[in-house]
Amino acid sequence: MAKNTDDKASGNPTSSEEAALSARLGSLDQRLSEIRGNRKIETDQSGTESGNSAARASAMARGFQLSSELIAGVVVGAAIGWGFDKLLSTSPFGLIVFFLLGFVAGVVNVVRSARMTPGNR
Repeated sequence: MAKNTDDKASGNPTSSEEAALSARLGSLDQRLSEIRGNRKIETDQSGTESGNSAARASAMARGFQLSSELIAGVVVGAAIGWGFDKLLSTSPFGLIVFFLLGFVAGVVNVVRSARMTPGNR
């Protein structure tokens, strides 16, 4: 018993612990190989479907279009408000009002564009 305690304290595992660890590592390696094989098969099958990747690219393009419309509305509204503030010395009220109007205009543009399907253009 004292020898077994000394082995654990010094970092030397016993043979039964080593065998159990080796078995667990082998089992883990086998399961990981199966998962990697399944993922490779799924990737190969989805890679051959060009329609799926084209649909994903089209969806990303649509998302970028909608987000840019919202950002453009906000930026243009803020720029107009800043210009009015410089012209009329009404800082910061013009910026706030036109920023909010730009946000509303951006949301309206996004909703309008989202309603249109790509085939209806």
